[in-house]
Amino acid sequence: MGQITSLFARKVAHAAGDAIDTKAVLASVGLDADGPSDPTHMLDEDDYYSMIEMMAQQMDITPLPVIVGKAMRPDEYGALGLAWKAAPNLLGSFSRVERYWRLWTSVARYELRNTDDGYLFIEHRDGARRLGMRISIEADLVSGVSLGRQVSPRPFAPLAVYFRHSAPKKHEHHEAYFGCPVHFGADMDAMLMSHDAVSAPNLLGDVGITQFLVSHLDQELARIDDTPALQTRTKGEIARALSEGLPKMAQIARALGMSARSFHRRLAEQGLSFQTLTEETRREIATAMLREERYALSEIAFLTGYSEQSAFNRAFKRWMGVTPATYRKSLK
Repeated sequence: MGQITSLFARKVAHAAGDAIDTKAVLASVGLDADGPSDPTHMLDEDDYYSMIEMMAQQMDITPLPVIVGKAMRPDEYGALGLAWKAAPNLLGSFSRVERYWRLWTSVARYELRNTDDGYLFIEHRDGARRLGMRISIEADLVSGVSLGRQVSPRPFAPLAVYFRHSAPKKHEHHEAYFGCPVHFGADMDAMLMSHDAVSAPNLLGDVGITQFLVSHLDQELARIDDTPALQTRTKGEIARALSEGLPKMAQIARALGMSARSFHRRLAEQGLSFQTLTEETRREIATAMLREERYALSEIAFLTGYSEQSAFNRAFKRWMGVTPATYRKSLK
């Protein structure tokens, strides 16, 4: 059975206001309505869903996901929320969620996928589509938009939003908040964001603070399992090797003290791939270096493992939707 942070339970209950018996609802999952909020305190997913379904017996719960999502604030997520704000752009912010989702839930997994139409931010969640799960998923995607609007310097709205479950009787409030078409009965739970929207610099983006927070988050994840330890060590070795060209899997495996076969197996067990980690490392190094005027584009290309600047330009446009030169200008 998966777990989810009690922060969400408190936000859902308080968002309902006087429409429910807040103390009784929170007590059903062992929480004191007057007690402090602790995002590290986890709840079993079935208990959380049952709490939402209890609320549905006391009120019209249809608009609640929008109310809850709108109320979310980055600071409530601790170091992860600070990393969201300090990321250089929304692509970086959503990448933090993709990388550190285990810190607040084991119920869902988040994926950021680059497509020709834009970036898909996808929520993967298994299990029966009971009411509590449907409300929870809707609130998650609303909160993603809300948090994005709080750190982006320009109005932010996705291009489209998708839910796997069928539409509720009323969903005008969903489309009104998202500011885009909302498709129910889709083949995924996701929102599509334009390359331009996620490339704009965040209001408080700071590479130095981001590096500090990411280091802290890696330590937090390491206390859960060794996924971040392997991922972080792998990306660190890739970064060190890139100035000598694109590293091979066997080369990085040796640097980590493993055979290529064992390294491949451990990555696969944790849902990771060497190619993806290499691409992420190159992108992260490139976007960080582009913030520093002292680095010429040719130097950045070399230090990210490209023998020709034209190849680097093509790769960067695939990642970010714009050329390195255009991206650098947007940071000024």
